[in-house]
Amino acid sequence: MKIGVSAFAWTSRLKPAHAALVAKVREQGLDAFEVAMFDPADLPVVELRQAFAANDLASTVCAILPQGINPISSDPSIRQRSQAHLVRCIETAAELGAHLIAGPLYAPIGYLPGRRRNADEWTWAVECFQSLGPALDAHEMTLSIEPVNRSETFFLNTAAEAGALCEAVGHPRVGVTIDTFHANIEEKSIAAAVRSLGKHLKHLHASENDRGLLSSGHVDFPGIVVSLKQIDFDGYLMIEGFGYSAEEPASLGALWGDLAVSPEDIAIEGARYLQRLLESTSAPPSTQ
Repeated sequence: MKIGVSAFAWTSRLKPAHAALVAKVREQGLDAFEVAMFDPADLPVVELRQAFAANDLASTVCAILPQGINPISSDPSIRQRSQAHLVRCIETAAELGAHLIAGPLYAPIGYLPGRRRNADEWTWAVECFQSLGPALDAHEMTLSIEPVNRSETFFLNTAAEAGALCEAVGHPRVGVTIDTFHANIEEKSIAAAVRSLGKHLKHLHASENDRGLLSSGHVDFPGIVVSLKQIDFDGYLMIEGFGYSAEEPASLGALWGDLAVSPEDIAIEGARYLQRLLESTSAPPSTQ
């Protein structure tokens, strides 16, 4: 397992100047930096790619669907536009040097029609992700679908639902991301959810229940690490917390993050905590 940190610790909107963060992350001994992607055209791709290469740091991408993009829309033209958008996301992730793109890529965050998902929407999601297979293969990219909590989506909330979607898509490059912030709301046991996914688990967002410093809340990271070892997970533990910085008005922590917790704290302290867990935790044989 490898440890990285998301750009969301600093900002939700990466600019060319943020490429300097890559060297900072590398200096702290982390293995990867996760790029936040909304519109691929808005990313400083050249600057970031150069920074990754110069610092020998791996990259992953977390993509959030922008306004007007919805793979499960009842409007066929919107679904077609959404499929093309996701292909551009895959291509841009490849330009960055990444081999994994994660996120709630089935519907926009906050799209809540006030009902449960229906069979048509499930079919449209499956068809969309199946259609991405050639682009994923061409760029050696993994697409890791993230269930999020009920306040942010109605479509996919649990690991079990995400696993079922992967089974329906049936492509080896399509898997699941567990975000422990969302799973803390939706799962009876995050550790059990991890074990249940097995080979479908491709990525993990390590996030405390309040998006603060890892180990400062009540998420069971020791139990999660045990489960990850039981399933022989070899992906990234990507720290996704939101720090506070007065210089970053676009930071997700600007509104409600702990004023005493900086983005650097999120990254450095979180990485130290996870590394201690990886070194000290042993996994008993799985009973699954």
